Amino acid sequence: MNFLAHLHLAHLANSSLPGNLAADFVRGDPAHLYDPQVVEGIRMHRRVDSLTDSLPAVKEARRLFSEEYRRVAPITMDVLWDHFLALHWQKLEADYTLPAFVSYAQGQILPSLPAMPAGFQQLNRVLWPERWLERYAGLPFIENVLARMAARRPRLHQLAGSFVDIERNYPQFETIFFDFYPQMMETARRREL
Repeated sequence: MNFLAHLHLAHLANSSLPGNLAADFVRGDPAHLYDPQVVEGIRMHRRVDSLTDSLPAVKEARRLFSEEYRRVAPITMDVLWDHFLALHWQKLEADYTLPAFVSYAQGQILPSLPAMPAGFQQLNRVLWPERWLERYAGLPFIENVLARMAARRPRLHQLAGSFVDIERNYPQFETIFFDFYPQMMETARRREL
């Protein structure tokens, strides 16, 4: 899962949005570093990542990537799941429009920024003004995200090329998303994540 899905699932589970979004910027045990609600959000994010990676549907999706891009497939899929969530938001979330949810999430996160890691603060300087979460709905934006990630991390240069496999297998990826994400939503609502 990427930013939008983590925020959405955190909201459904009544978990800390700042903790769920900041988790990728926190190493090790966060217990004594942050407010207990933020710590629980960080832990929820980690459970969601672990659960998602172990789902049969996600393992099936990984096999849709060519050998050349399979190593970066988990990262590519995280971004792709946010694309489908943004694209189909109104089918999945009746309580908020996507812009309203983004505004709500921003309002939850910005007050906590001073206590968060520097990298997370930097992300927030671009995430909201550039409307990333809403722009995930467009495939050209997804291609751009993967290219930027590849440019920032030379070890992950294959991310840029992995977009070819998204285009090649787009209908299958979309079906897989709908196979597992609504179940993740229900699990979040039951506070079982």
